[in-house]
Amino acid sequence: MIKWLLAAIAFATTAFAQSYSTHGDPQLAAYLEGALARHPALDESLAKYRSALERIPQITALPEPMFEINPGPRMAETRVGPQMLMMSISQEFPWFGKLSEKGKVAAKEAEMQRQGRQTVRAEIIRQVKLAYFDLAYIDRAIAITSEDQDLLGHFEALAQAQYSQGTGLQQAPLKLQAEITRGQNRLEDLRRQRADAEVALNTLLDQPPETPIPQVKLGVVEADVSDLGALYARGRQNQPELKSAFLQIEVDEKRIDVARRDRWPDIRLEANYINVAKRSDAAGVLMPPEGNGKDIYNFSVGVKLPIRRQKYNAAAAEASEDFLASRASYRNAVNSVEASIRSAAFRLKTLQEQISLFERVLLPQASQALQSAEAAYSTGSLSVLELLDSERTLLEVRLSLAQFETDSMKALAELERATGAAFPEVTP
Repeated sequence: MIKWLLAAIAFATTAFAQSYSTHGDPQLAAYLEGALARHPALDESLAKYRSALERIPQITALPEPMFEINPGPRMAETRVGPQMLMMSISQEFPWFGKLSEKGKVAAKEAEMQRQGRQTVRAEIIRQVKLAYFDLAYIDRAIAITSEDQDLLGHFEALAQAQYSQGTGLQQAPLKLQAEITRGQNRLEDLRRQRADAEVALNTLLDQPPETPIPQVKLGVVEADVSDLGALYARGRQNQPELKSAFLQIEVDEKRIDVARRDRWPDIRLEANYINVAKRSDAAGVLMPPEGNGKDIYNFSVGVKLPIRRQKYNAAAAEASEDFLASRASYRNAVNSVEASIRSAAFRLKTLQEQISLFERVLLPQASQALQSAEAAYSTGSLSVLELLDSERTLLEVRLSLAQFETDSMKALAELERATGAAFPEVTP
């Protein structure tokens, strides 16, 4: 039975079921594959898992036999001759089922290590996605700010033309130039943020921090999170932390069986050999006894007496309390997972509604307002401050929309982490 469990668990090392979604983004897929192939935390968890597997044959093996030899020069004299050498070999056999039950405990503990590796893997996927989406937002913000700089440059040229024609004020191009300078400072700050984001992603990819990361384009997807019951069920089925917590219940349950079996006696078998020399005394030489110098062989059976019942009762009670504690810990883990799912789903739904509002209403309104302001400024019926106000409003709307889209993808990554499975997506 233990061999079967060992083979099944060993086979599982090559078949981790934890999946992840890439949202149709080949760049993200490449980064996820790279992180899962090279991240040192996965190597560490794999080594711990293999180490746990090696405990199984140690626990299920019989105790080492004991070999004794007594070649002392002053041995006992017997009727058939002096004893010259005594040798014995003994082997202890635990009561039936003891080693098997301990092996099952070790196998379950190894499976817990495997689920721990799954947890590490899922966390790496989450961290890579969050770092990737942060980088995507920064690139989007840089692009939006650069486009805004071009727009401000156009407005400055328009203001310079009006001033040179005597229809505009001198302060208009000066105010626009100041706004352009602020935009340049904003771009420099975004570039610094990008350098930090590159370092974070490169660390997860286990590559030099200065490795350049190509520009990232964020692809936004939508997900239906209205059925919380289905999400909870998915989390209970796939979440590696929950699987590990459930395995701990099984481990503690098996330990109760082990503690109960320890009350049964172990058996020791022993074989003895005594080398007997022929009698060399005068009587023995003249009238050698029957069996003179005949070696002696014998066997014995010993039984360990588990008479200290208080110790074994305490061990069984300890295992029972651990079992109750692990059940309570599992319930607590389920509650925590469901709370994480609820939080991520609510955040994702809220962000999707905000994105829809910005795309359908606020962004078109801000664009139309800027177009009207530019037309009014060209005719001299609007001041440069009012033009800048419309420009800033559009910029804020575009940056806010980019932030909401990024946050929605991060919320989706958090939801996948909470449920332990790739979210069935999704429509572009």
